[in-house]
Amino acid sequence: MKKIGIIHSELSRLISELGHTDTIVIADSGLPIPPGVKRIDLALKRGVPGFLETLETIMEEMQVERYTIADEMRQASPELFEQTGRILDKAEAHGVSHEQFKELTNLAKAVIRTGEHTAYANVILHAGVTF
Repeated sequence: MKKIGIIHSELSRLISELGHTDTIVIADSGLPIPPGVKRIDLALKRGVPGFLETLETIMEEMQVERYTIADEMRQASPELFEQTGRILDKAEAHGVSHEQFKELTNLAKAVIRTGEHTAYANVILHAGVTF
């Protein structure tokens, strides 16, 4: 049994297989997941696991150089927007419209679906390198 870090086997494997600039999406329970993009469904019930909890856990293992969020998050969920920025403080932020965000999910290695029920609680993480 794994001693530390992410114990969800698909999620652990996904992070270990990422290369520089590959992307993954952490999504609320309502974001549409494009056909052909791997879905890792963590949602158990409304709010479980939450977006921020999932993001913090992934950040323990993933090197992120930049992230993309929908501009609508800032207006609809300002507290969540601020908390997301704090967690990703060393990464470069990039804002796009929610429609553009949904288009970008087509390029992701996977979409990680949480139980989050907060508007626009979605982020695209762009993998960095550790050297």
